[in-house]
Amino acid sequence: MRLFRIANLDGGENMQVLNMAIFPNPEYDLPIFCADFFSTATKHIIVLDLNPLYDTGKNKWYKTKYYADLIPVMNRYIKLLPWGQRLTAESLQFFSPIVIWTKLELRQEVQENLFPAFKEYLQVWLKMMENAEIASNSEEVQRNQRAQHRYLLWRATKDPGRPLLHRLFGEAWCEMYIKDFLFNGATTLGTETFLDYFPEYRCADGSINKERSIVGKSYVKRPWDEHGNFTMAI
Repeated sequence: MRLFRIANLDGGENMQVLNMAIFPNPEYDLPIFCADFFSTATKHIIVLDLNPLYDTGKNKWYKTKYYADLIPVMNRYIKLLPWGQRLTAESLQFFSPIVIWTKLELRQEVQENLFPAFKEYLQVWLKMMENAEIASNSEEVQRNQRAQHRYLLWRATKDPGRPLLHRLFGEAWCEMYIKDFLFNGATTLGTETFLDYFPEYRCADGSINKERSIVGKSYVKRPWDEHGNFTMAI
């Protein structure tokens, strides 16, 4: 592990936030464990995944290496935790075919359906770590590090929790927290900028487009089938 961190925001019955991530060392091409849970008194917004270091749509070898054997695990839980409707096309590159993206209404569903999934996905990642093979050369390490840096810059720049943190703690603290803690490595794992990786977000004045999506495409249904194959083209 390069970093194992947990963020918890306790707002009592009105709001609960749990954000947990495990980042591998660049010597390994392991996925990134991601659990992002946001709850209020009336709704629960959930993302649980082993975020791919490499886009599984473009890198079939990566999908086969890490996710092929996990499709049955995913199929068990998506029946209980259905797709949470709109997810932007740009975000999809950072999710795996086994992602759980759902919205629940009852706290009982969180305890009975989500918690077992959380435990199993975590155990799966820990098993991956136990069996991980170290990169065989420096080029692989550099490629893994660049891929993780790209992921971190996307997450740090497009974090949907930023407005809430701004409102609660102020802009300066919020930006420090996002870059140095939540997505540690965004400023240290590489020298590239967000626009180096995602030039399509450059505005005419050279700034970053603040929109979550510039493609204008979102997925209201699960875009992978029961075999983990992507079925919905943009």
